[in-house]
Amino acid sequence: MSVAILQFPGTNCEKDMQYAYNFLGIASEVIWHKQESLPLDCALVVVPGGFSYGDYLRSGAIARYSPIMRAVTEFARNGGFVLGICNGFQILCESGLLPGALKRNVGLHFISRLESLRVVATDNAFLQDYVPNSLVYLPIAHADGSYFIEDYLLDELEHNHQILLRYETNPNGSISSIAGICNQSKNIFGLMPHPERAIESLLGSTDGLKMLDSIYKNALKHKQIR
Repeated sequence: MSVAILQFPGTNCEKDMQYAYNFLGIASEVIWHKQESLPLDCALVVVPGGFSYGDYLRSGAIARYSPIMRAVTEFARNGGFVLGICNGFQILCESGLLPGALKRNVGLHFISRLESLRVVATDNAFLQDYVPNSLVYLPIAHADGSYFIEDYLLDELEHNHQILLRYETNPNGSISSIAGICNQSKNIFGLMPHPERAIESLLGSTDGLKMLDSIYKNALKHKQIR
């Protein structure tokens, strides 16, 4: 079973993601945005980071209309697991696959640094191998990473355990310090930090390698059950 990694004009993290999964010995394939279907053996779809379509209009606003996103939407509706990172998180929100939106960082600066993150909810396949309230260290690199959602929907996220990660220091002004969320069915996960950039000690953290490995294995397990 393979990982399908999407590529749009302006995507720049697809090779990092493929390298990470190759490092783990997991097969992966980069899927161009004009393709209309996903590989039949796909266990996990990754929408990686970058600047799809130059972030024109809004980050992810154009990529949501790419042909491959119709296949991703169908895949997700059938219970398939989808992971969106940074620009991928923005695309998933723009597509309506995740609630809320990502807006400009407080201070309007691009932020690139290692961040400490608190694991909030583990009753999901993405972070079920973690201990609640534990810390992970992953880098961020974004200008439009401030998560926003209306108060009544924020209450729903809290109630449904859809908030998976929170920043310890809230570098971008995200509401409730949110760094990552999932959908109500808990098969779509979006986060602003980059686990694919934390896979070797030389990079400052290996926490991303554990996360990507865990996500794939649990996605595979769920696909085999379906």
